[in-house]
Amino acid sequence: MVLNNIEKLIEKYNNAETTLTEEAQLKAYFLSDDVAPHLEHYKPMFQYFLESKKEQYTKDVPLNSKKTKLYQWISVAAVAVLMLGLVVPTFIGPSEQEKREALMAYNQTMEALSLVSIGMNEGKQQLNSLVLVSNNFNHGIEEAGKLSEFTKTTNRIFKNK
Repeated sequence: MVLNNIEKLIEKYNNAETTLTEEAQLKAYFLSDDVAPHLEHYKPMFQYFLESKKEQYTKDVPLNSKKTKLYQWISVAAVAVLMLGLVVPTFIGPSEQEKREALMAYNQTMEALSLVSIGMNEGKQQLNSLVLVSNNFNHGIEEAGKLSEFTKTTNRIFKNK
């Protein structure tokens, strides 16, 4: 009966469903010398828990409060700078002269890009003309090849060569 109860408690323990009193029963059972052979592999785990409970950290932990205050002030200053950088331009905004200068720069840029576009289109038309000339030249070469065949045939008919 006790062994059956321990097995149920082990199953609950593995599923993290035990209460503190049930865990105390398991510890008492596994720390005793009366452990069933098929449950022996749980014994080292509970002995480890008992030993680790006795361990204590004995070194002093240094607390440097001055450094943390410095970092706190730096973070506050960074937030303030970000807020000023985001909020102030929305209230102040660009002046009318800055708006006019920006519009003038935009218009000049558009004119320059328009001139570049016109030049590119003219260059494209010249390339189209060169392609047409090349096609006509190739057609002429083909026709000249036919003429040489005609010449060979007429020479055979008239037996010139």
